[in-house]
Amino acid sequence: MNKLIALLILFISTTAFAQSKPFIYGIVLDESGQPIEGVYAYYDTSKGRVETTTNRNGVYKLDIPVIEKVTVWFSHLSFKGLYAEIANLSPGESFEFNFTFKPDTQVMPILVIDKETGRKQLEGITTISPDLIKNIPGANAGVENIVKLLGGNSNNELSTGYNVRGGNFDENLVYVNDIEIYRPFLVRSGQQEGLSFTNTAMVKNVDFSAGGFQSKYGDKLSSVLDITYRTPERFGAALEASFLGGSLTVEGVSKNKKWGAIVGARYRDNSLLVNSQETESNFRPTFTDIQSLVTFNPNEKWELSFLGNISQNKYQYQPLSRQTNFGTIDDPIALQILYDGQEKDEYQTYFGAFTAKHKISDTFSLKLIGSVYHTQEQEHYDILAQYALGDVDTNIGSDTFGDIQFARAVGSQLTHARNDLDALIANAEVKGYHTLGKSQIEWGAKYTREDIRDRLVEWEVIDSAGFSIRPPVVDIRNDQPYNPFTGDLVPYNNIRSTNFVTINRVSGYAQWSHKTNWGDSEVFLNAGARVHQWQVDVPDGSGKSQIVVSPRAQFAIKPNWEMDMLFRLSGGVYQQPPFYRELRDSTGTVRPNVKAQKSIHIVAANEYSFKLWDRPFKLVSEAYYKKLDDVNTYTLENVRIRYRADNAATAYAYGVDVRMNGEFVLGTESWVSLGYMKTEENLNNRGYIARPTDQRLKVAILFQDYVPNIPNLKAYLNLTYNTGLPGGSPSYADPYDYQSRLKDYRRVDAGFSYVFVNVGDKKITPPKASWLKPFKELSLGLEIFNMFDNQNSITNTWVRDVYTKSQYGVPNYLTSRVFSLKLLARI
Repeated sequence: MNKLIALLILFISTTAFAQSKPFIYGIVLDESGQPIEGVYAYYDTSKGRVETTTNRNGVYKLDIPVIEKVTVWFSHLSFKGLYAEIANLSPGESFEFNFTFKPDTQVMPILVIDKETGRKQLEGITTISPDLIKNIPGANAGVENIVKLLGGNSNNELSTGYNVRGGNFDENLVYVNDIEIYRPFLVRSGQQEGLSFTNTAMVKNVDFSAGGFQSKYGDKLSSVLDITYRTPERFGAALEASFLGGSLTVEGVSKNKKWGAIVGARYRDNSLLVNSQETESNFRPTFTDIQSLVTFNPNEKWELSFLGNISQNKYQYQPLSRQTNFGTIDDPIALQILYDGQEKDEYQTYFGAFTAKHKISDTFSLKLIGSVYHTQEQEHYDILAQYALGDVDTNIGSDTFGDIQFARAVGSQLTHARNDLDALIANAEVKGYHTLGKSQIEWGAKYTREDIRDRLVEWEVIDSAGFSIRPPVVDIRNDQPYNPFTGDLVPYNNIRSTNFVTINRVSGYAQWSHKTNWGDSEVFLNAGARVHQWQVDVPDGSGKSQIVVSPRAQFAIKPNWEMDMLFRLSGGVYQQPPFYRELRDSTGTVRPNVKAQKSIHIVAANEYSFKLWDRPFKLVSEAYYKKLDDVNTYTLENVRIRYRADNAATAYAYGVDVRMNGEFVLGTESWVSLGYMKTEENLNNRGYIARPTDQRLKVAILFQDYVPNIPNLKAYLNLTYNTGLPGGSPSYADPYDYQSRLKDYRRVDAGFSYVFVNVGDKKITPPKASWLKPFKELSLGLEIFNMFDNQNSITNTWVRDVYTKSQYGVPNYLTSRVFSLKLLARI
């Protein structure tokens, strides 16, 4: 009996193991449509060759390794060889690959069959090519620069921050190799942000989701940017240099291919950009970082890696003078300011993460992640601004043409800050991956400890025509001249606080994914949930323990139609437990019992792949709706966010995003994106008003082209148009009293380059010069930022006219037209 049971168990396990192997299959035909017998199909592994041949009906079947990339060759004596790269097939999964062999005189193309790409399409994730990211021109070129094509918005070319579908800069998840990445805390101005964490030269793959993402991604309200760094396969080096800085990346592997390392160093100097602004200054913001990824694969079961980053951002600013002309032709006005003082800010961050992935079986893997993030940040400034607001001399023949002829208002402003922050964040996480036939189960658990030490000292004194301006919050009656005013002389703005905060978090998720067929249609299902528990500890008393649960689901169907169409519906509950900045209100006080903001997402999408001019195109349309509760409202000045920390509002956001990408020019990919969005909030039941990120209309175009007779000469255009954001109101003003908007944001960045070598571009003839042979890529180009010199503003400076008692919103303009050279080299 025991032997029978043992044999039965052995039979069942052997059958299950056999069924778990993925495979490709198909029919091979000749040009007349007849099957070809004896086509040899094979691929090589470290254990030997796996092979098969087609039968007399031209049919073949070939087993493929689980979740690995292999190159399968197809050959026959009478036909030219063909090979296809097969990647990311799950256990038990099959892929049908039929093709027609052409005569030996024909050159067969290379085919790439990546099931991972198809899976991400079903999950609503957009994959971005690293080459596209590298070539797109922009003042802050990189991954974030392309997010605006995919549902994100940004009205500041000096900032790497972006907001997605009505969310703010703190509502976006960023991962590198499954490791969560953090942003600096004390960011006050886009000019201070420095480099993005992501080193473009190290990127293998970029995935982006603008909403409705799965439970395996963390607890944020808006979006996910999931980046994978590449694992080195050979020695290589890449250099990028321009007037804005440069980067150097080196990679290599050991002789036994078990060790690999890639190291990238970047330096950026924004002087060229910021000195194009209208404020004359001694200004040199510099940013430096070094990143490394070390991998070790001792055997087929283990994958070990270390990701490290050290960055230093220095922002040294000494303004001298500024004159801004505005108003109308009939009534031209100018604001003239003389400055004294300086600002010295510095941000140093240290990040290290270790990951270990163990393949327990073909159907079960575990991944362990441990990471530490340490940041030391300071904002120190004392700046005195003495201003005059008046009428401009418009007499062209006058010696004072363009200067202020008559001052309507004079005054001064003194700002002071001594802000210091030290934060240490440690994470320990475990993830599990199970494959059960056509289903996948993923789960994870994570512990996080955040230790924050923060000193906030800021004050501002405003003098207008000899009178000190009191704070905008009126708490003392002043009925001069009937009665003398005896109140204290106080700053217009005064914030002082010292906070020591510890936050302990435990979170986890579980989700199920299943891919099947419904009749002739392909169907994908996903369902899961997240749970998050946290508690905030402060010296004068701990906050209460809080817990939230977030269920999420996705459904996608790809009908077996003549048209290549995909329909997708996703949504769920997305809750964002407060981070440190969300706990600190506008006075600097930490409120430990702030609740998680809650958002219900519904996203409906359609993807249509088609051919136009016999070239591939894709049209993606997404409609979305978000209902938000327990909203932690905030004010937004440039990119600084000041929360009210009271969960006193409700909000909503809805809109439509449409984008099309394809070969508008043969052999190059271009993108066109159009979006409409509306988001409003209701604070304390006072009625709905526009949120600070209510950007109604967005148009973005990335266009690539080349000269047909000179394919080495290429051009890239990055065009952006966004309608104006709310934000034209004075600081600390009641948003219900001020709902003015900034002007529309319009910008065109252009890049022109001559490519001497690019191994991956078939249009470019291989180099004949011997000195070019070591290079895999070499190009030299010209970049023009803000090509049409549009005057875009990020905020307004508000000045009072003592005579008319009016306030003037004087725009703070961003960068003007700037030229730069760019060199790219890769060996």
